[in-house]
Amino acid sequence: MTNEHGKAGYDAIVVGGSYAGLAATMQLVRARRRVLVLDAGERRNRFAATSHGFLGQDGRPPADIAAQGRREVEAYPTLSWQEDLAVLAEKQGDAFCVASASGKRFVAHTLILASGVIDELPDIDGLAERWGRSVFHCPYCHGYELDQGRIGVLAVGPVSMHHALMLPDWGQVTLLTNASFTPDAAQRAALAQRGVTVEACAVARIVEHAVVELTDGRRLAFAGLFTASRTHVANPLPAQLGCAFDEGPMGRYIRTDETRETSVQSVFACGDVARTAGNVAFAVGDGAMAGVGAHRRLMFGRG
Repeated sequence: MTNEHGKAGYDAIVVGGSYAGLAATMQLVRARRRVLVLDAGERRNRFAATSHGFLGQDGRPPADIAAQGRREVEAYPTLSWQEDLAVLAEKQGDAFCVASASGKRFVAHTLILASGVIDELPDIDGLAERWGRSVFHCPYCHGYELDQGRIGVLAVGPVSMHHALMLPDWGQVTLLTNASFTPDAAQRAALAQRGVTVEACAVARIVEHAVVELTDGRRLAFAGLFTASRTHVANPLPAQLGCAFDEGPMGRYIRTDETRETSVQSVFACGDVARTAGNVAFAVGDGAMAGVGAHRRLMFGRG
């Protein structure tokens, strides 16, 4: 979208209308900047019934938090919202052009990438349908509600040591190595010191709420399970624009500076797409910083 003089129609395009994108948008519309949000409508935590650990919103359904955020930013007259998927972005002079799946094109001086990540889950029968319900990735988000019960950690590799050593603060932990990871002597000692039991038999499937059936026929019942997903940036725009990436323990994420600006000037990134791990509170904080960073870039130039 351009005006009759061919200049950018927006000060900023925010790709992704979830928590990080909403927080970034709020800073910009309150600075009376023209902002377009392009949102495909798929939040990463859409499977979870409640969200925890976000001050002032603890225990609320994630969809309700996002809906409230959208209502709040839509109260500002400089906001435009398109329910559409951004599929292509390119630099055009001192602006950026973004094309959507519906064939529309929009132009802005700055971009904020907040489209999140896709979780690649361990290939265990019964896990995917329990993701966000009785199988989790973040102890801070879901550990307290397990009421100090039995907790299983489904190993995917050495990164699962982190889960296994953290989770005893929330319950009685069993590390299910599942042929994905074999702790060495030092690691076994660290696990034992934290009271973690190690189960080496392979997992056949997950049934009921959080019952793990092992290949030897045993059934282990847990209050909840934790595992680490492999994450992938959900949108092709960062790669198209040439943004630099860093490699984290769960997958690649966009490299940013302290203002959340990427390696491409005037392109910012926030939320799960630009950090190794996250939750709603982190996403909102990152988004607020990205919005402020984009506003500073708009004010003080792109030179």
